[in-house]
Amino acid sequence: MDRNPYFDNAKVVLIFLVVFGHMIQPFVGDSHGINTLYMWVYTFSMPAFIFLSGFFAKGSGTKEYVLNLAKKLLVPYVIFQLLYTGYYFYIGKTDWLASIFYPHWSLWFLFSLFCWHILLSWFKKMPPLLSIAISIQIGLLIGYIGDVGHTFSLSRTFVFFPFFLTGYWLTKDHLMFIKRRSVKVLGLLTMVIVAVAIHYAPEINSGWLLASKSYVDLGMPEYGGIARLLVYITSTMMAISVLAWVPVKEMGMTKLGSRTLYVYLLHGFFIQFFRETNLFEVTGIIDLIGVGAVSAAIVVILSSKPILGMWQPFVEGKASIIREAIER
Repeated sequence: MDRNPYFDNAKVVLIFLVVFGHMIQPFVGDSHGINTLYMWVYTFSMPAFIFLSGFFAKGSGTKEYVLNLAKKLLVPYVIFQLLYTGYYFYIGKTDWLASIFYPHWSLWFLFSLFCWHILLSWFKKMPPLLSIAISIQIGLLIGYIGDVGHTFSLSRTFVFFPFFLTGYWLTKDHLMFIKRRSVKVLGLLTMVIVAVAIHYAPEINSGWLLASKSYVDLGMPEYGGIARLLVYITSTMMAISVLAWVPVKEMGMTKLGSRTLYVYLLHGFFIQFFRETNLFEVTGIIDLIGVGAVSAAIVVILSSKPILGMWQPFVEGKASIIREAIER
């Protein structure tokens, strides 16, 4: 599929929000306003990112396809799991030692992405609406399994799969429908309403948005399915609302859209260092703007050619950028 500025713009906006969300997470307990912003961002950032991943999925299901997926996703997962283990030990994190099946921090995405592609091999054989309905039902039921959690990225794999599957089934024409003026106006209203609701509602466990815990762990063993269904509805509405406002024209940031995987995998080295050293504190709007600027700088730095060239062998298993630089 040819690159489209809209999708690259969307990926840049979302990866910035992922980094920004990770930057402000340590301060959510100190400020109700920051907690509101953090929760607001996470109502849509990962669902929308996963949705776009599904949109570009092919879902072949052949042996060659699965092996190629393993090379592209599982090999980098193992490499970065080991790298982060060593890095966590170096900076003094107490939870540095983890099983290969217990993803360090944000690495769950690679493991889950592989599983989503495998699941797609079966779900694409069903009618679109039926497959999405079944995936939602599984996402609702999985929370009732007490042992489900971070291991194997099992909970997130099933909870977020409906967004990936929906992205697979939708076409470009479907997506461009949300660029209508009416949808953008309703989207803006939705974003404001959700922000106000989060701010004034009783405190909500962020685990509902991170999708890594069972209903027992989230304190709703009986009615967790209803709560998760409300989260699904909210996340879907928010994702549509935000994507409706993403620019469709090529911009200065557009070219970074093809490099978001590098940002996602590498920004943890910055974030974990900042957290362990307490390098930042957020006590007001100026500090928050500063953290936003640092987040943007991280995205730009990790999208730069030198960083891509240095890390391409670990991420993509090749060194074409370095080879091209040498040949010049």
